[in-house]
Amino acid sequence: MSATLIKGTEIREEILEEITAEVAKIKEKHGVVPGLVTILVGENPASISYVTLKIKTAHRVGFTEIQDTQSVDISEEDLLALIDKYNNDESINGILVQLPLPKQIDEKKILNAIDPDKDVDGFHPVNVGRLMIGGDEVKFPPCTPAGIQEMIIRAGVETSGAEVVVVGRSNIVGKPIANMMLQKGPGANSTVTIVHTRTKDLEGHCKRADILIVAAGVPGLVKPEWIKSGACVIDVGVNRVGEKISEKTGKKIAILKGDVDFDEAKEIAGSITPVPGGVGPMTITMLMKNTLKSLKFKLGIA
Repeated sequence: MSATLIKGTEIREEILEEITAEVAKIKEKHGVVPGLVTILVGENPASISYVTLKIKTAHRVGFTEIQDTQSVDISEEDLLALIDKYNNDESINGILVQLPLPKQIDEKKILNAIDPDKDVDGFHPVNVGRLMIGGDEVKFPPCTPAGIQEMIIRAGVETSGAEVVVVGRSNIVGKPIANMMLQKGPGANSTVTIVHTRTKDLEGHCKRADILIVAAGVPGLVKPEWIKSGACVIDVGVNRVGEKISEKTGKKIAILKGDVDFDEAKEIAGSITPVPGGVGPMTITMLMKNTLKSLKFKLGIA
């Protein structure tokens, strides 16, 4: 029997509708809406495409959105001054600096200059610390891990006491989602194992997982026989493995594959995310949720 598909595209729509309704209520009662600024340095095509999607989503849910595009040769000093300006702008609740940045700029210094209470990406060391402590300390969980947890909850998967295995230890996905799943609270209370490139028995660990979260960036890394029957499989990998002609447009498009062999895995797992259309759509959605939260913290209604 085929696994239930956990579709990020559908869950995204539910959450964006919830955010839109909440923004309308706050506007009516408090006369304000969330403000988000996206800072883009240079003209990297992938960055432009991603920022455009963020802007479109922000407008859809009723946010004020400022797109601040800067020249590729901006100095680090000027970029820091720009961030300081938005840190002190009362109408802005979320600040995003699109990465990568040009080589003359220290990315770490820039990200650390963002006010932690406006760091809606959740990457500032203060927010990483808040995530580690858990509970009420958490303001902005990183967007992709937050999306993963939301998918697991909305799919009705039991997490309390579940064996969760996270494949990958990146600062963006692996470490934070492991941390989130072991906390006390809904959608968590799990027993968590992190495996990585130096793990001796990758297969053995994966086979134990009630919930298997794979974020390694290696196409087809997890084999079907590594998956426990009935497990929930969250495939975070988005790997370009070739090109094909789109039936809709007739243009070349990338062939995307996850870190899990989907076609075979879906016959063993109880539930699974597709690639594309699984975790991907959740990242910008949770960014909107964090920006709304930032305004709610400011208004004292979070």
